[in-house]
Amino acid sequence: MSQNSPPAHGRPGTDAANGEDQSTWDAKGFYNKLAPTKKPKTPNPQNAITIAVSSRALFRMEEEQKIYEEHGVEMYVKHQLEHEDEPFEPGAAFPFVKALEAVNARLRELYPESEELFDVVLMTNHHAQVGVRLINTINHYNLFIERFCMTGGRSLIGYLKAYHTNLYLSSDSGKVGEALGEGIAAATIFSPDKVVEVSDTQLRVAFDGDAVLFSDESEQIVKAHGLDRFFEHEKEHENSPLAHGPLKGFLEALGKLQKKFYAKGQRLECPIRTYLVTARSAASSGARALKTLRSWGLETDEALFLAGAPKGPLLEKIRPHIFFDDQMFHVEGATEMGTVSAHVPYGVAQRYKKSATKKEPAGGK
Repeated sequence: MSQNSPPAHGRPGTDAANGEDQSTWDAKGFYNKLAPTKKPKTPNPQNAITIAVSSRALFRMEEEQKIYEEHGVEMYVKHQLEHEDEPFEPGAAFPFVKALEAVNARLRELYPESEELFDVVLMTNHHAQVGVRLINTINHYNLFIERFCMTGGRSLIGYLKAYHTNLYLSSDSGKVGEALGEGIAAATIFSPDKVVEVSDTQLRVAFDGDAVLFSDESEQIVKAHGLDRFFEHEKEHENSPLAHGPLKGFLEALGKLQKKFYAKGQRLECPIRTYLVTARSAASSGARALKTLRSWGLETDEALFLAGAPKGPLLEKIRPHIFFDDQMFHVEGATEMGTVSAHVPYGVAQRYKKSATKKEPAGGK
C-alpha cells in the first residue's frame, strides 16, 4: 500500500509495537480514498468471479473469538450488540479485497455493462445478530460487499456452492478442509508478522505449484521414493500434463480477466499480476510445470523456480496481496517476512505435516 498504510497489528491510531499514538493516521480517511463513494451495481453470481471471505479473515476479531470460546455464544452475541457501532480493524484478507475492488474499478471503466467482475461475499456461521456490526464496519471502510451469508452455526458448504464460489478464504482450517473436500477452492489465511506495503492499484497473487495449481502427483513421488526418483519421473513425464490442483480454477478466472485488459491494449498496464513460486528447480523439473500450464491454456506473468530455497525473501520482493502454498513451513516463512499467506491443506504433504504448529490463522484459532 502507500506510505500511509495502516499497521497490520494493533488498533488504528496506535503503534502496534509500543502502543504510542499515531494521530496522523486516519483509518476511515485512508480507505475511503481507495474507492469511490457511490457503490456500483452488484454483478450476477453466475457471471462474476465470487470470492467468499469469512468475517475473521476480513476483520480482526481475536477479542470476540476469545469471548466466544471462554464464555459461550450468548455472551459473545451480547458483546457484539454492545459494541456494534465500533468497527473492527482490518484483517489479513483486507488488502486482498481492496485490490479486488481496484481491479473492478478498472474493468467498469473499460466494460461498463459487463458483469465479469469480482464479487466478494461475506461468509460466516455467526448469529445474524452480529450482522449489524459487520455492516457498520463494511460501511466504515466503504467496502463494496453487498452479499452476506450468516448461517447461525450451520455448514457453509451449500451456500458456497449456491454462490458459485471461485475461492473461499477463512481463518478456520476445519471449514477450509470441508470446502476442499467438496471441490471448492479454499485456503486458511494467516496474518503477516510485520507490515509490508502492497500495491494499491495492481492485484498480485502468488501460487505454489504442486498440490496448489497442480495435483500432488509429483509430491507423492518425493515422499515415497526421494528426490532422485522425482527428478527421473519429471524427465520421463515432461510432456505429460499434471492433473489440476485445487486452485487451478482460480488462476483460470484471473487469466480470464487479464485477457479483458489485453483486448484493450493494456497488457503492460494490467492491474492483475500472477506468479508461480515453486520449490522445483528449473533445469530438472521446471519444464513440466510450464508445459502443464500451457496445455491448460494458462500462464503466470512470472515463474520463479527456487530449487528448494526459502520462499519468504523472494515473496518480500514481490509483495503479493496473497500467497498460496500447501506446506505450512512455506506459509510460516512467508508470513515471517511480511506476506499474507494462505495454507491449502491438500495432498500427500498433509500426512507429513507437524502435529502442532505455533502459527495461528488470521483472527485467532
